[in-house]
Amino acid sequence: MTSKLNRRSLLTRSAAAGLLSVPAVGALAGCASGGGDEESVERGETTDDNPLGVDPEAELEVIIFDGGFGDQYALDAEAIYQESYGQVTHDKTTEIQTRLQPRMVQGDPPDVINNGGADAMDIAALIRNGQVYDLNELLDAPSLDDPNVTVRETLMPSTVEMGQFGTEEVWRLNYAFTVYGQWYSRTALERLEVEYPRTWDEMIAVCEAAKRQGMAGWTYPGVYPYYFNFTLYPFIGKIGGVEVLQAIDNLEPNAWRHDAVKAAFEAYHELAARGYVLQGSPGMTHEESQDEWNAYQALFIPNGSWVENESRRNTPEDFDMAVGPPTGLDSSDAMPFETLWASASEPFFVPADATNPIGGLEFLRVMLGQESARNFTELVSSLTCVRGAADGMDLPPGLTSAKATFEAAGDNLLVPRLPDWYKQFNNEEVGGAVAAMMAGDIDPDEAITRCQRAADATASDDSIQKFQHV
Repeated sequence: MTSKLNRRSLLTRSAAAGLLSVPAVGALAGCASGGGDEESVERGETTDDNPLGVDPEAELEVIIFDGGFGDQYALDAEAIYQESYGQVTHDKTTEIQTRLQPRMVQGDPPDVINNGGADAMDIAALIRNGQVYDLNELLDAPSLDDPNVTVRETLMPSTVEMGQFGTEEVWRLNYAFTVYGQWYSRTALERLEVEYPRTWDEMIAVCEAAKRQGMAGWTYPGVYPYYFNFTLYPFIGKIGGVEVLQAIDNLEPNAWRHDAVKAAFEAYHELAARGYVLQGSPGMTHEESQDEWNAYQALFIPNGSWVENESRRNTPEDFDMAVGPPTGLDSSDAMPFETLWASASEPFFVPADATNPIGGLEFLRVMLGQESARNFTELVSSLTCVRGAADGMDLPPGLTSAKATFEAAGDNLLVPRLPDWYKQFNNEEVGGAVAAMMAGDIDPDEAITRCQRAADATASDDSIQKFQHV
């Protein structure tokens, strides 16, 4: 695979900086033993008001990832659920895998799990071990607000696809709808008297203007370097076309050696080589890098639309948060400037061994109702996977920008699957290689070599389930 690329500016790498690696997140060991003490709740009578047949007396256990979205939205949805059904046991944690992996193995999991954060369980491993409940029954059920419309028909583009792993089964529901890209402050751009950069030459000029004012062009969370993929992957796709990203997802031989990958890695390395990256970024957490960004220490940060809520406490009133598509390379790009990575995120699933799986499906149906979806957006400044749920709402600056950027992209959407098909490879191998390159420890060619080597190892490892774009 090749593509015509005009811009080939290469600079010597910058001095090496410190680097912290991503904590290893291993696959779930072993299959479910089915050893739980609780007997499964039987399906009750199905009615117009209870189309899934939830046992109205059965308890429900919900575990929420306590991250950027918090858990109030879930508590509110649980209150709606409890108006018709049994008591809900609620808990929240940042340690999803640490706390729930033993319960999954023992066959005694909660009924609904919000599988988010750096300590999320590897959903592909769970699927391979038969530990996840198929959600098609939920998707084909009547929606909460209109019995003539199925749940499936209320969902935003890519939501169903993001829950599929090479088959017709839908294993998870990604509830939020995230716009990934280069997040920035409109106020900062106005102070520099520059426009949002559409090409890489313009990006270099903007970063140079920021540097002259004592401001870094970029920061990023080096402790979680896979954040860079939020802009790097769509940058690659924009340069070379969607087929380049699909080849990477499919673990095709030499996919990482495509000209578009090389151009993207060289462009990002140029940021570090020219000194446009905020000093200390390789050792920062996501919260630390966001705090520096909010303090006008850096202009751009690779992130998703949860950042507005997550960094709310430290965001200045005059910040005017916004997001743009990844800056393109030049006029040779295969896809237009507006091309964007936007997809359903914040995953939920119902364990196959759940005591009350039908209650779990109904809880997700409640979350997909207009009341819960609009409440989520009001509380956490994020879109949901429910079509039209944010229409007519008074949205904060970042979310207003994200909605406009998504709408401007039209059909030019990219949805990389490597992050969820091969979580460890994406987070540790790709993230680690990009982090080392941005810290000045290796050059782009070595970073690409590391990525391709890891892709080949993943492709040849029979213990790892493989997925393909169809």
